[in-house]
Formats: sequence, C-alpha cells, structure tokens
Amino acid sequence: MTARTTRVPPAMTARSRRLAVLGALAAAVTAAAVLSVTVGAKFVPPLDVWHALWSPSGTEHDVIVRGLRVPRTALGLLAGLALGVAGALMQGHTRNPLADPGLLGVTQGAAFAMVLSIVVFRLGSLYGYIWFGLAGALVASAAVFALGLAGGGRGGPTPVTLALAGTAVSAFLYALTSTIVLLDRQAMDMFRFWQLGSIAGRDAAVAGQALPFVAAGVLLALANGPGLNALALGEDVARALGRNVTLTRLAGIAAITLLTGAAVAACGSLAFIGLIVPHPARALAGPDHRWLLPYSGLIGAALLPAADVVGRVVAHPGELEAGVILALLGAPFFIILIRRTRSARL
Repeated sequence: MTARTTRVPPAMTARSRRLAVLGALAAAVTAAAVLSVTVGAKFVPPLDVWHALWSPSGTEHDVIVRGLRVPRTALGLLAGLALGVAGALMQGHTRNPLADPGLLGVTQGAAFAMVLSIVVFRLGSLYGYIWFGLAGALVASAAVFALGLAGGGRGGPTPVTLALAGTAVSAFLYALTSTIVLLDRQAMDMFRFWQLGSIAGRDAAVAGQALPFVAAGVLLALANGPGLNALALGEDVARALGRNVTLTRLAGIAAITLLTGAAVAACGSLAFIGLIVPHPARALAGPDHRWLLPYSGLIGAALLPAADVVGRVVAHPGELEAGVILALLGAPFFIILIRRTRSARL
C-alpha cells in the first residue's frame, strides 16, 4: 500500500503563519505590560502586582501599582496601538515609507487647540483641554483633506496633494502656536511638557477619555484595509475594481485623525512610533493591509510601554520621558531608512 500524503493548501499555511505571528505579537504586548507595572524607581515583585490587582489591601505596592503604573501602562498600550495603526494607514495612503501620522496636520492641530484653550479659557487640567486637542486634530485634518481635494481636481485628493497640504497646514499652525506660547507663560509650560511626549502623570480617566476615539479609529482602519489594498494597485485599477477612491481616502483620513488625535491629545507629541512601527509590521505581514494594520497596532502597543520602561531604568532613580527615548531610538532608524529607501517603493 502506498501512503497518501495530505497536502495543506498554501493559503491555509499562510493564514496559519500570520495567526501565529499575531499570537507572538500579542505575547510581546503582554510582556511589555508586565514590565511596565513591575519595573520603575521601586521594583514591585510580580506576586505583589497580582495581589494589588486582585486583592488590594492598601499597602505601598498596591498604591504604586493601582494608582500610578496601571493607568500609565493602559495609556501606553492605547496610545502605542493608535499611533502604530495610524502610521501604517498614513504610509499606505501616501505611498511614502517616510510618512508619519503628523503629516496630516493632526499633531499641530491638537497642539494649537490645546494651547488656545489654556490661553482663552484658562484651562489647567488635562481632562479639560484633551477635548480641545481632539477637536483641533479633527479640524486640521478636515482642512488638509479639503485642500487636497481642491488640489486633486476631479480625481480627488492624491498622495502628493495630501502631503503638501498637510505640510502647509502644520507649518501654519506651528507658527500660530509658537506665537501664543511666547506671550503666555502657562501655555509655554504646558506646551513644553506636551512637546516632549509622556505617559507619566496620567490616571485612568485620561485613558477612558481617549478609548472611544481609539476604538472608533481602529474599527474604521480595519474596514479601510481592503480599500487600501486596492489603492496600492493604482487609483485606476481601484476604480476598475469598484472602489470609490475619494471615499476610501476620506475613511482613511478619518481613522488617522481619530487615532492620532486621541493619542497626541492625551500623551503629547510621541514622535517616530508611526514612522518606525509599520516597517517591521510590513516585513512580517507583507503588503496586505488586512494583516499589516493589526500587526502595526500590536507592535506599537508593545513599543511605547517598553520605551517608557527604558526611560525609568536608564535615569534611575529619576526617569526620562518616553518621547525622549523614542527620539533616541527613532532618529538613527530614520537615517538608516532614508539610506535604504532611495529607490525602494511600498
């Protein structure tokens, strides 16, 4: 008798591999979260973390874990996820491997609105001006899309017109913000701290405020994945496949705005996450955005808390802001990326 060999369909093998990678990335996120709640100026043993989470008794470790590190970790996971997905969307829609979510004016729109709320309404609490930050991000993105739509003609906004419009709007808003902070000391102090980018000093209420916007942005991004795959083949091909190019771009910009606006309003300008994360995600997932987007989200969710932990360790007993660590890691990566992508395409 001849033994029969069962052949596994290639598509099933690829799907199994991608699910395995997804599981590995989820494990990395879990590891980063565990490190974030245990490592710091004062080390908290894992067993004490467990007791603090499930049976607190008011000890010093309970206060540290529940009052400081859990909210900080939750916000780091949320912001990292949001910026990772936003970066993959941004690079996909602009077809530019050097694109960053802030390219649409989202970051500067949030900064300008938050500074304006402090100067005009004298808001001194993050819970107040986070809503202004989100509103500023939305308005800035709407302005960029409108300018891109006008510059794109009947065919709708193109990657080039969106990038140019985003650069112009960002420069204009940055000039206005700089003028305001030079005239108001309170605004200057807030803007200086916000510009560094940090997840420290936040409690669970901040993550709760940002969560609905991040959830809506992630759902919109995942729905945008198939359309983005079609756009990668060229706008003419996408139209031939029945895709509404303008609507697909509008959905992508809305998702980028919600994700980036929520993250930067809560944590400040966390540079390089949206730039760095999509590249290892693309190496793992390939060009299929249905997998690239969740991979990017998980890598971002692991990277930001990990960078925050590094900042606590290297400057012990003090700490460096997560934004500073990300800049130290991201700047060399950016230089290498420029050298390697002179002739590369997405």
